[in-house]
Amino acid sequence: MEIGAILLSASITIRNIMRTKTDTLSDTQRQQLVAKMRQEEQQRQLGYREQALKLFPHVCARCTREFEGKNLRELTVHHKDHDHDNNPPDGSNWELLCIYCHDHEHTRAIQNDRASLTADASPQQETLSHSPFANLAETLKKK
Repeated sequence: MEIGAILLSASITIRNIMRTKTDTLSDTQRQQLVAKMRQEEQQRQLGYREQALKLFPHVCARCTREFEGKNLRELTVHHKDHDHDNNPPDGSNWELLCIYCHDHEHTRAIQNDRASLTADASPQQETLSHSPFANLAETLKKK
């Protein structure tokens, strides 16, 4: 199944969800719907993962660890712009990362987002009104 067909199927599924009130779905229908959406997501991921594995050497772009055989499953496709729907056929938005470097990359992105949010907020006041070690250096010099 082509990526375009998968995306079309997913968008039709989403439209059907939006039209149907989730309160009226039975548990079985919900489970079937979730299973179908997960299957479509897996097919979409397999499509660009397989393309990336054909385009790039099986080496982590960060730690340069090589992968082959059974441990090839530890090599993941990272979207440089963090948009999982941006899958150009030339692979310009992808890089292969091992699972550890991939987790680190996303953790770093989350931390950067949080830092930018706190930097944009108004300056915070100090939470401590008393510092128990403020005069410690002076006390030690006296002894």
